[in-house]
Amino acid sequence: MNTPDFEVRSAFYRMLGGDLTQIHGIGPSLALRLVGECGTNLAAWPSSKSFTSWLCLALGNKISGGNLFSSKTRRSSSRAAALLRLAATTIGCSDTALGTFYRRLSAHAGKAKAVTATARKIAVLFYNRLR
Repeated sequence: MNTPDFEVRSAFYRMLGGDLTQIHGIGPSLALRLVGECGTNLAAWPSSKSFTSWLCLALGNKISGGNLFSSKTRRSSSRAAALLRLAATTIGCSDTALGTFYRRLSAHAGKAKAVTATARKIAVLFYNRLR
């Protein structure tokens, strides 16, 4: 089906110097798709904040005169953001720190906000691993 017919972990280690599948929630297939969407050179984004903003996973605060009017994330048609949101929903059932974060936030703020926040955390881990 959609599984690659080569050893993905060793290919990532040779190509990138590290293994992206060690990040919780990112499997071999998802890692290949993320690298395909974002590339291996993330020099276009000077920080993880700009990377998550490009993915539309960061809050867009609308401030005027010191008053906060809105702090929503923008709508996105990015496939990378959709993949990270998918990873965030699957990690919600796991017994990891990210899974605990997802469950705590979903109980407090709701599932949609928990998915976005967890996807942002996974994106920051992905960015830091490649940089």
